[in-house]
Amino acid sequence: MRTTKIEWTDRTWNPVTGCTKQSAGCAHCYAETMARRLHAMGVKKYENGFEVTIHPETLGEPMRWKKGSNIFVCSMSDLFHPEVPFEFIDKVMQTIEQTPQHRYQLLTKRAERMAEYFSTREVPCNVWLGVTVECRQTISRIESLRRIEGATVRFLSCEPLLEDLGDMDLTGIHWMIVGGESGPLARPMQEEWVVSLRQQAKRHHVSFFFKQWGTWGEDGVKRSKHANGKKLMGKVVQQMPE
Repeated sequence: MRTTKIEWTDRTWNPVTGCTKQSAGCAHCYAETMARRLHAMGVKKYENGFEVTIHPETLGEPMRWKKGSNIFVCSMSDLFHPEVPFEFIDKVMQTIEQTPQHRYQLLTKRAERMAEYFSTREVPCNVWLGVTVECRQTISRIESLRRIEGATVRFLSCEPLLEDLGDMDLTGIHWMIVGGESGPLARPMQEEWVVSLRQQAKRHHVSFFFKQWGTWGEDGVKRSKHANGKKLMGKVVQQMPE
């Protein structure tokens, strides 16, 4: 059963909350806005606002979800943030290994730290590893991802896509998510940037998932993200990796 509005996953699990800005895509972070709102509402889990906070009490949550699901880990943080000890990440992996009915999607902007972690540990077979690549300056994250052996699925999240990424080496990549930015300060995304990525995905046999246009439509007009929709050249293209 879906419990999140994020279209490429079924559930979210946040054993860590809070983060710090890492690259250009972080400028208008949705998680920061949401965390501050939840803090103002008095939600105990967010009593520290958007400061990095680990939540050991949540480690058993996936064990209560009997039906197999795609689970996005740390939608409100980054599991590989330097303030999250490897010892705690080990505990997250223990839960993952104990719940083989689920597939866990780990997405980070700290690609080098993720590679460091898995250099001495095996990747659980039900883990998908991903990195955010929103601008040319972050393309080097792909190489760190590619160095990690044993990942069932390696994926890229090009969201929010902030510029033309040019030709990329997609060797060893299985899935690509692309989307525009949402919110009052959103930066526009150009159709040709998206089309270029889709063509590259096709050439490299990478599943391609176009999530949304965001606040700026394919016609360059600013309106609600729901009005702008998720069609690329007239079609919904939302492939999942096999």
